[in-house]
Amino acid sequence: MHRSDLVLGGVRSGKSREALRLAASVPPGFRGAFLATAQALDADMRARIERHQAERPRGWATVEEPHDVVRALEGMATRYDVVVLDCLTLWVANLYLRGEKAAVVIDAADGLARFIALRRVTLIIVSNEVGAGVHPPTEVGLHFRDILGEVNQHVAAAVDRVSYMVAGIPTIIKNALPARDLRGDSS
Repeated sequence: MHRSDLVLGGVRSGKSREALRLAASVPPGFRGAFLATAQALDADMRARIERHQAERPRGWATVEEPHDVVRALEGMATRYDVVVLDCLTLWVANLYLRGEKAAVVIDAADGLARFIALRRVTLIIVSNEVGAGVHPPTEVGLHFRDILGEVNQHVAAAVDRVSYMVAGIPTIIKNALPARDLRGDSS
């Protein structure tokens, strides 16, 4: 049975590393892929993307989709057993910067929540927690924080497990899974 995880945390808190750890616990022979939402718009982002690519397991595919993650996931679910979606923060930013209204972004998040409920693939999702940070000084920053916070809530409600990363240490804040890991071993 497929499961879903949301890994939240601040910047450089270990979110992607935790997603990789969860992905590495899948049974041998499972086909894995990354759904990357980042766009290499500057040298810093290119360096980040390259660093993340170097950390990925050998043999895992990468699909890049900055806007329509649900459509990408629908296609990936027929080819892969496990998908790491990294990350919701950049996906929301891409939609917001494209000029999408908040309601459209929330509708897209609801579409993602519906996909999660279908359990067609084991899905590990990464996102930034923005509710505990500094109050954004601009209207654009405020709107983005509010939209991402709402998207995170919709996705968190849909997934089986939510973990919050602090200094590389995960704290489970929601767990609707039986006492098993991805391999099916009892805890």
